Amino acid sequence: MNDLCTDIGYKSINYFGEQLCGDHVVVVEPSDDTTVVVLSDGLGSGVKASILSTLTSKIISTMLAEELSLEECVQTIAATLPVCSVRGVAYATFTIIHIRNNRVAELIQYDNPHIIVIRDNNFWEYPRTEINIDGKKIFRSTINLHENDLFIAISDGCAHAGIGAAYNFGWKREDIADFMQALSYGGYTAKTLSTVLIEKCDRLYAHQPGDDATACVVRIRKREPMNMLLGPPANRDDDNRMMSLFFSKEGKHIVCGGTTSAIAARFLGKPLKPSLDFVDADVPPIAEIEGVDLVTEGVITINKVLEYAKDYLKDNKQYEHWNFKRDGASLICRMLFEEATDINFYVGRAVNPAHQNPDLPINFNIKMNLVEELSKCLRKMGKRIKVSYF
Repeated sequence: MNDLCTDIGYKSINYFGEQLCGDHVVVVEPSDDTTVVVLSDGLGSGVKASILSTLTSKIISTMLAEELSLEECVQTIAATLPVCSVRGVAYATFTIIHIRNNRVAELIQYDNPHIIVIRDNNFWEYPRTEINIDGKKIFRSTINLHENDLFIAISDGCAHAGIGAAYNFGWKREDIADFMQALSYGGYTAKTLSTVLIEKCDRLYAHQPGDDATACVVRIRKREPMNMLLGPPANRDDDNRMMSLFFSKEGKHIVCGGTTSAIAARFLGKPLKPSLDFVDADVPPIAEIEGVDLVTEGVITINKVLEYAKDYLKDNKQYEHWNFKRDGASLICRMLFEEATDINFYVGRAVNPAHQNPDLPINFNIKMNLVEELSKCLRKMGKRIKVSYF
């Protein structure tokens, strides 16, 4: 097992007027270093398309994760999908990115625009082999992975964006590749890249998409550990043990909470330097301790981080809020969402009397709930999470 890992993000917009998306993305991780990503585009739009794409992506991802052959997958799909009563065909396209051992990517493509690969910040036309399975023309490629490789899978709704308006024949694959190549220099997460791409498509459609459009980005990166300390231990005798374990871990260190930061400063033998600079009126100021990468307030700040995390997993509309601001919650978001791949939480069980006010909302009142909810969100982002309680 090497030190590479996958960062995966995807986003869709629906055909104008439809409540359901006819595209569907499924991500399956049968092991720590193997990932199957399937993007399927169902025939037409609406309910039928959604059913077709969901069945196709679920079947293929499940079978490939169990190491069944592509031929078996295609035959199973043909036998399973319902037949369209109007067109007389059961039809859903698919794009597969199968990461093996974090070393090799197998790309399998049927009737979707070909995957865009950005390597060393340049658009790369990788080799493809054409095969025929049950009359279906399928393209297959095997690529050795490099750090910072970007694999961008799109449905044809992206390639049709702007047709007859901004572009005579839509937004061509090569133009999309140029757009994504320019973004590749920024070191953005896969979620952010897919969001920017789909928002561009939406603008080209004048916010009335003529087709479902989906972008799924797989970014190859090195593992980046991150450590976060929240709250003092229930037993004061455990202060030094908790701090020793926390600071011995590889990676950056975030300390949250007033009492917690005081204990950390005492353990390190360094002064705690608080700030009165309210960058954001809703988030308390940060502080400084030599040897700690970030020191913030506790529950209020983490509650804001959780709010941003939930939005990140949905529409990612608040990205511009936390990506550029310098308050404690925004800084934590950038470190956890964008930098980290493996996150270790060290959570103290000590009860803070200030948090026992019955007039306060429950998600503010209970620190443990915040940690559990945030951990769930981060796992959905593809992070490896370990929580240790003291």
